[in-house]
Amino acid sequence: MPRTTTLECPGCPPIRALTFDSLGLVKVIEARDKEVGIPKVVERWGEPDFSKGILAASIDDSKSNPLLALARKNGMIEVLSPMNGQLSFSISREAEAVTSLEDDPIAGLHLFKRQRREPSLRSCTLLTCTTKGDACLRSMEVPNTVDDVSAGPSETWRVCNSGNIYCSKVDGAERHFIVGGKGVEVNMWDLENKSKIWTSKSPPKNNLGIFTPTWFTSMTFLSKDDHRKFVAGTNNYEVRLYDVSAQRRPVFSVVFRESPIKAIAEDVNGHTIYFGNGSGELASMDTRTGKLLGCFLGKCSGSIRSIARHPKLPIIASCGLDCYLRFWDVNTRQLLSAVFLKQHLSNVVLDSNFTIEEPAKDTTDQPPDEVEEELKPERRKKARMESIRHGKDHESRKKSKKLK
Repeated sequence: MPRTTTLECPGCPPIRALTFDSLGLVKVIEARDKEVGIPKVVERWGEPDFSKGILAASIDDSKSNPLLALARKNGMIEVLSPMNGQLSFSISREAEAVTSLEDDPIAGLHLFKRQRREPSLRSCTLLTCTTKGDACLRSMEVPNTVDDVSAGPSETWRVCNSGNIYCSKVDGAERHFIVGGKGVEVNMWDLENKSKIWTSKSPPKNNLGIFTPTWFTSMTFLSKDDHRKFVAGTNNYEVRLYDVSAQRRPVFSVVFRESPIKAIAEDVNGHTIYFGNGSGELASMDTRTGKLLGCFLGKCSGSIRSIARHPKLPIIASCGLDCYLRFWDVNTRQLLSAVFLKQHLSNVVLDSNFTIEEPAKDTTDQPPDEVEEELKPERRKKARMESIRHGKDHESRKKSKKLK
């Protein structure tokens, strides 16, 4: 008999996540219980269409006027509200595409989180990068109505002359931009001047004289305040740490199992990273020592494609080709909950401002009996004890009068 283990999922605190899949659907998952609850699908935006599959997503979850940007397979870039799914505006790449959209899809998308200049007229800045290496930085002025969208200035430049871009990332200050891919070393660009400021160098040959081909699959910055250190995952099962101020080659490289690294996310502490591979294994590592902290409990049956760290709660969310959205505890590495979503998932983002607000109960106009029912158990117990004590004092006074 094979050994089997049963994982108990204790549930999640109040949390809200948005997932994106290969059929172009956006699903909203929420856990609404006050303390610990089971996440459920509460909304679904869009109709299933394989040509509208979502390739990349980026969110600006500010408290005022949050926005969500999506890059679709048919070349459309949509910006909508993450609260209700209402479309703000959309951009088509057909006019600017030199080659076929299927041969040159979007590999990276970033929605800038800079403050809006005016409440009534919102400014939106998008950065896109295609597989062939065409980067575009465009600004849009989005009024309250969709029909009055006005296009601002846009800048386009090449980030590579050969190879294919597979991943990209913008730092926390939104001033630097890194890209990498198959046959493309990691390049860091200055977004102000649109100039390349650093290029990585391949590791040397091993003791057998074998050269490892360049193939980056995912990357992220370690800290929002420092653009010099970043981590990259490769198709050769490696997790590499780079320091721009130290050297061009990796500071260290760690081999994890025997499957390509597909997703990487950084922790808020600035030195822990979470990564998943093509076999569905999820682990965490301390970049200060280069040691593996441990693997997360619970085997995923498909490739992990996206990992998101909640900025306030000790929770990460992961999704992939097994159609499950999973929530994990970063301290115990235990599975908190899993939601089956039917389609292959490509991305997940978390709403950091989601809270459960309980309506205030007005007891001024209620009868005394109803008010008494709403008292807490401790208060009811205290009231009963006081009534019993008062009854005993009354009986003792009666007995003393009779004796006199």
